[in-house]
Amino acid sequence: MKLFHRKYGKSGLPLIIVHGLYGSGDNWVSIARELSGNFEVYVLDQRNHGQSPHSETHDYPALRDDLKMFMDAEGIEQAVLIGHSMGAKTIMYFAASWPDRVLSLVSVDMAPKAYHETKHGKMIDAMLELNLAGIQSREEIDQMLSVKIGSGRVRRFLLKNVRREKSGKFFWRINLPALRTNLPRILEGLDMEQITARGGITGFPVLFVAGEESDYIRAEDHSQIRALFPGARIVTLPHAGHWVHAEQPKLLLKNLRYFLEV
Repeated sequence: MKLFHRKYGKSGLPLIIVHGLYGSGDNWVSIARELSGNFEVYVLDQRNHGQSPHSETHDYPALRDDLKMFMDAEGIEQAVLIGHSMGAKTIMYFAASWPDRVLSLVSVDMAPKAYHETKHGKMIDAMLELNLAGIQSREEIDQMLSVKIGSGRVRRFLLKNVRREKSGKFFWRINLPALRTNLPRILEGLDMEQITARGGITGFPVLFVAGEESDYIRAEDHSQIRALFPGARIVTLPHAGHWVHAEQPKLLLKNLRYFLEV
């Protein structure tokens, strides 16, 4: 699948940023611009998100292959890979298949394990249940979502996916039905047994960035991370939840620059 992308910077090594579930490359533009002085930064929209095509298929083998197709089409042999949440899983799967094409890897608030959550299903259901016909404003959508989604921060993030047709009718830009159907596959982890049996994924530096107030990377996950990625560095950023790049952008950038030595 050909993915929509934006590019920032004209020199330096290629650096690719891959967003998470419900997100898009737009969420990472400020980070991309900050890094564009040292890298050619590519910010992708994954399938079923942003301006990229929709598909009934949404699993990590497909997302991994989309990334490879993008790199091949752009003539990128190797790249620095930064991924958040679902995007972090995408680049982990990519690295497991083609480690020789990775210069370094950064996972932002995502462990390689499987997750067993119900909140994502409830959020997608809340969005799917909305009848957007006749709605006059985003404020009205926000009010309707608040019945099922209490966090104003989460609702504001989800509402970035609402667009308006020329007729004035609102619609969801993300492919909610496909995401709901494939949610169990989105929550899957890497094949720990197979990867550790061959010595883990090696050959490049690895950084895992956790949000202090998030439960996506816990202390008990550290041994598993290092079993899959020997030598991985793990840092925890204070006063940050799952959306580290939105809640602690300056501190995230500081850690990225230190890790990438720029």
